[in-house]
Amino acid sequence: MHPTRHAAQRIAPVAPGGGPVRRSPRMQPTLVAVAHGSRDPRALPAALALLDRIRELRPRLDVRLGHIELNRPLLAETLRDATGAAVLVPLLLGRGHHVKRDLPAAAARAAHLDTRVAAPLGPHPLLVEALYERLLEAGRAPGTGTAVVLAAAGSRDPDSAADTRRTAALLSERLGGAAVVPAYASAAAPTVPDAVRALTARGHHRIAVASYFTAPGRFATQCAAAAPGPAAAPLGDHPALARLVLQRYDEALARQLTPLPSAAPLKLATA
Repeated sequence: MHPTRHAAQRIAPVAPGGGPVRRSPRMQPTLVAVAHGSRDPRALPAALALLDRIRELRPRLDVRLGHIELNRPLLAETLRDATGAAVLVPLLLGRGHHVKRDLPAAAARAAHLDTRVAAPLGPHPLLVEALYERLLEAGRAPGTGTAVVLAAAGSRDPDSAADTRRTAALLSERLGGAAVVPAYASAAAPTVPDAVRALTARGHHRIAVASYFTAPGRFATQCAAAAPGPAAAPLGDHPALARLVLQRYDEALARQLTPLPSAAPLKLATA
């Protein structure tokens, strides 16, 4: 873990003379990357490494981290310390409960900010590129005919499942037509072991697991343990993921930033 970098997320910037930075009205809104949070000690360093890549791509942008639960800073803390305008970019991969309900509610409670909520990261070709390269790193050679289980967290929201299925279809195309089956760690079917059994019954004897998670955690570890062959690492700080976070930010920013009505639901920016 990086306690110094973690603390830096919550400290206001300081001018060279020692006083607080005076923000220009023309400064871009803060990018608040919203991670889920995990008890896995590797999760926070992974999120911070991704934010470092985002800052390398856009050094003048104020980029901060907030968690829905389990890790500090919590999203409410990050929003409390922000000023002016902010764009919440969920480090989440589909249109589940957190994206549709929790993030707009958190934005509405931050009445001192002009806030927008960006679309979730998936589905998107940049995610597929990251998944593809993580599979190569794990030993899934291109053109081998290995089938793939796309292991995701799972959600009861049908839109989330549709997003995962779309990502599976895009990954299949990227793999030259290889079989790619979505599977879930919770709340949806099939599970990763069930998907492996189904692929085996269809005659696939080389099966890899693609980790459709932005950071290490219990679900990612559970899914990798069920892999009969190569198990890819979570997306982590893959460069394509950093570019995608900025793309979602820019898409949300393209809409006019207006004060958020405290009682009205926040409209999500879409790709």
